[in-house]
Amino acid sequence: MPGDTDRPQTTIREPPVVLVPVAVLEGQTIPETVVDFLAPARVVILGYHVLPEQTPTEQAGRQFEDRAQQAVETIAETFRAAGGDPDTRIAFTHDRDQTVERVADDIDATAILLPNPTSEIHDVLVPLRGAVDRDRLADLVATLLIDGDRSVTLWGIDLGDSDFDADTAIEEARERLGRRGVPAEQVDFERSSEEAPLRAIVERSAEFDAIVMGAGEGSLLSVLLGEDEERVADAAVAPVLVVRHQSQDATDDSS
Repeated sequence: MPGDTDRPQTTIREPPVVLVPVAVLEGQTIPETVVDFLAPARVVILGYHVLPEQTPTEQAGRQFEDRAQQAVETIAETFRAAGGDPDTRIAFTHDRDQTVERVADDIDATAILLPNPTSEIHDVLVPLRGAVDRDRLADLVATLLIDGDRSVTLWGIDLGDSDFDADTAIEEARERLGRRGVPAEQVDFERSSEEAPLRAIVERSAEFDAIVMGAGEGSLLSVLLGEDEERVADAAVAPVLVVRHQSQDATDDSS
């Protein structure tokens, strides 16, 4: 791999977009440590409230919009205090998952946050286990490591009967991070074989302060909120950022 002095440079064309869904009328907030972590990215806060099936969304908007907007604005202020410039949205919905997916598509979100409490974020785990937009992943991780005080562990997960090559994925991720200015000393790597990779990620989540992972195959939220043993969102100890595939309407080239 090229050294620091002759490394070809790759420019992060735009700050990665992170969608932060928050159940604002249920009192959900974002920990300050997570706010600080995400501040270098472009954050879109989605304040949502899930309605009973029989309640019209228009009625809920008239009744609850001011409260929801005030709650979202309070969260936005914490991002501004950390140096960010967040956008905000409000949604009253009968289907939380569908709304999150729709808004993520609308803003072409790089990743979606599933917040969990955490202390200061220093050690970030990046499981590499299959299909992922590798440039988006590198853009996001490089942006979040910008202050130089954090380290990332690239964890290549061999799935056994899959065509996925964990060693190649690690090397490609290291190269992409290097081209985006992440020093080699901030990047660790390891490889293992796992029969149930999502369960393995959950089990290791207590060892790290945050997780950045690809959505893999299928729907993003089916990965996050699937069967009981695969509920990464509910079971993981650390906050989880899931990198989405680029929308079909996006025109950026991928390498």
